[in-house]
Amino acid sequence: MLRRTALILAPWAVIVLVWYAIHYSGIVNPALVPTPHSVLRRFGELAGDRLPQDVWVSTRRVFLGVMFGILLAVPVGFVLGWYPEVRRFVDPLLNFFRALPPIALIPLVIVYFGIGEMAKVVILFYASFFAGVIVMYEGIAQISPIYVRVARTLGARDDEIFLKVILPLAVPHMLTALRVALGVAWATLVASELIAAQTGLGSLIQNAAAFFQLDIIYVGIIGIGFIALAMDLGLRAVARRLVAWQERIA
Repeated sequence: MLRRTALILAPWAVIVLVWYAIHYSGIVNPALVPTPHSVLRRFGELAGDRLPQDVWVSTRRVFLGVMFGILLAVPVGFVLGWYPEVRRFVDPLLNFFRALPPIALIPLVIVYFGIGEMAKVVILFYASFFAGVIVMYEGIAQISPIYVRVARTLGARDDEIFLKVILPLAVPHMLTALRVALGVAWATLVASELIAAQTGLGSLIQNAAAFFQLDIIYVGIIGIGFIALAMDLGLRAVARRLVAWQERIA
């Protein structure tokens, strides 16, 4: 237990030590690199002010964008993975839109959806959907047809094959798609909150950048990272329970 705890904490300790070393070494102007304890002090101040609201608003936006994105990405990815003809037809369009950065779509999103919450969720939905659908259809396409053949040999009906063979094999890919979409959504959050956001971690970072408040920028960045990490760890715990039958290296 102690060894596992040490392995978890060691990378963070190294990062903090390197952070202090950069600040005090003179390699970079110390005014441009606030110390960890000054960032922690600013975090304490913001925690009693606007930070809880910012965390809640950003988390809600990410949750909605990912939820709607994955609800559409899973069936679309399943169809693309299961039917090669459909995949060959749709693949060029899918890769075209996947390559477009969400931030480039902000002017059009403002025109069509305004500057309210809907616009921000649409940007996150866009990022989540294309990240999720790629993972989903690649996973489904790699399912070995031997499982279906064996099920048919044993007399299984089409509905039984889908419910008892295909669906369980698709669950790990659904969870992976969700994890990837969640990471992409958090990475896109700051871009989505460029749309006239008054609250949220992206808004916090942008407002701090306007006044050169570097310690607040660090608070926002670290906050996004830790919330995304916590959500990913939660999904990994759920995945271990749902796919406990799956053989893994570790």
